[in-house]
This record gives sequence, C-alpha cells and structure tokens, in this order.
Amino acid sequence: MNLKKGHPDAALQLRIPMNTEPPVQQAPEPSTPPLVSIVAPCYNAEKYLEEAMHSLFAQDYPNFEVIVVDDGSTDNSLALLRQLQQTYDFQLYSQANQGVSAALNHGLQHAKGLYVSTPDLDDVMLPHSIRVRAQYLDQHLNVGCVGALIIYMDSAGRFIKEQRREHIQVYAFDDILREATVIGAPTALYRMSALREAGFYDPRLRVQDFQITLRIAHQGYEIHELPICVTRYRRHPNNLSRKYRLMLEADLQAIEPYRDYPGYESARTVLVHKALKYAVIEDRKEAWQLLRSIPWRHLNKTSFKRFKRLLLPRFKKRSRP
Repeated sequence: MNLKKGHPDAALQLRIPMNTEPPVQQAPEPSTPPLVSIVAPCYNAEKYLEEAMHSLFAQDYPNFEVIVVDDGSTDNSLALLRQLQQTYDFQLYSQANQGVSAALNHGLQHAKGLYVSTPDLDDVMLPHSIRVRAQYLDQHLNVGCVGALIIYMDSAGRFIKEQRREHIQVYAFDDILREATVIGAPTALYRMSALREAGFYDPRLRVQDFQITLRIAHQGYEIHELPICVTRYRRHPNNLSRKYRLMLEADLQAIEPYRDYPGYESARTVLVHKALKYAVIEDRKEAWQLLRSIPWRHLNKTSFKRFKRLLLPRFKKRSRP
C-alpha cells in the first residue's frame, strides 16, 4: 500500500526497513598475539649469520620484531648484516666491543615486545620456537622466563645429540641458586616486565644467561623449562661456554649478591666443577687450585671425578713399560 505524503500513517511506513532478513553475523577477527622482541647480539658470527637470520624470519609466530646489535665484530659480520637488511626487515645497531650483556641492554632500549628472545647468531632457531614459548607465557603469568631444550650440532651443522625430558621443570630462586641452574640464552623467552624488574643485565658481567636467570627468579618469578627442543645449538671453538675462566669469573660475580643465602656455597661448588671440566685439560695447575678451593663439606661425586681426571695422566705415565 502506497500512502500519500501527509497521510497520518506515512511516517510509520517510512520507518519500516525494506530488508527484513536478519543481519549477517561477522566473524570476530582473531586477536593479534603479543609482540615478541628478538634481540640478538652478534660478535664475529659472519660464518653463520645467513642461516641464523633465515631461521629467525622462518618463525611460524605472526608478531615479532628483530633487533641485532653488533658488539664490535672484527670480521665481516657488520657489513654482512647491512647486506641482509635488503632481504630481511630488522633493526641494526653497532657498538664498540663491550660484551654480550651490554649489547643486549643496547638492543633492549629499542625493544617494544611483551616478551623477549635473545638468540645467538651462530645457532638455528626451529620454526615453532617463539610460538610454543610465547603461548606458554600467555598462560602462566607467574613465569618470568621459560626455557626449553636444544639439539646439539657441530660447526658444520651436523647432528651431535638431542636433549630429552618427559616433564616441565619448575624452578624457584632457591633452586636456581643452589644448583647454579641457568636457562641458556638460545632457549630462553623472557617476560619484558620481569627483565625490567630485574634491572636488565649487569654490563660488568660479560656472560648474560646465568645472571639474568638469577635476577628474575630473585624477583619472585618462577622459571620453567619445557620438554621440547626449540633451537639447534652450534658447538665450535669460539663458544663462550668453552671460555671457562671468563665464565667462572662472571658466574661467581653473579652469585656474589646472594652470599648470605643458604645455597651460596653449593652454587659456588657447582660453578667451580663446571670450570674444572675444562681446566683439567687446559691448565692442570689452575685445576688443582680450583679443586682446593672447594670446602671439604661440599666435595661430592663430581669433585672426585675431576680429581680422578687430574690424576689420570700420572697413572698413564707410570703404567708405561
């Protein structure tokens, strides 16, 4: 029925919608996952850079930024990184050589992520690496750092061995200190707020992962380690972990603020044992000094294992005809 303009029911007719079908429901857009800042220090990693950078940008996690800080490399790393910027979208900064802790602090000044990953650029990050750890932090707000397992490879990328575990490992501060537990940088994903509360890295300590594991746990956060491999870790002569004197000095400095805690002496013993693993091979005199520095009450099976390794060459010499 058509009503003339002015008819008393005309206004009512104008308010009736022509399309009486129910509106189509729009599917809600999926929420964007939290931004992850991948902050990668670089020092003389030219040989491995292309493979490492490719692995960062092959992540199946959709929301991340990459920040690289060259720590005064003396090889062609910086030039190669500038060249790689033509292929990959990442921020690049450089500084005089100050050590990995200072390099990470430099990069963190520019990071905007809710979570932070700090891979080494001689390793290879597996495609699911960021996703599984970021999702875990999403679901566990009491966790300040989540680690995982690694696959070891040699300098040429050949498989050596794979870490295995059946359960999630949970650590509190007392556990971290007593056992000198470290969540290695290649597998760690940190909550940015936890890093901030910990005061970020102490640049005086040229080894980063143990000190920050301790500092975050000391803020009351739990540290968890997932039973899944997320990184292929490359073993080569330039690994920081093989520089036992530098490692021991930095690790002892890391536990120094906690000297009055019950787990301090136990932590020191663990760190000395770790250094002895290399000292018994490279410097026997220093190895004896380190072994003697362990209090009698803290000697254990590992102590006697290192002691036996020190005596072994003598026994071999005596047994010769």
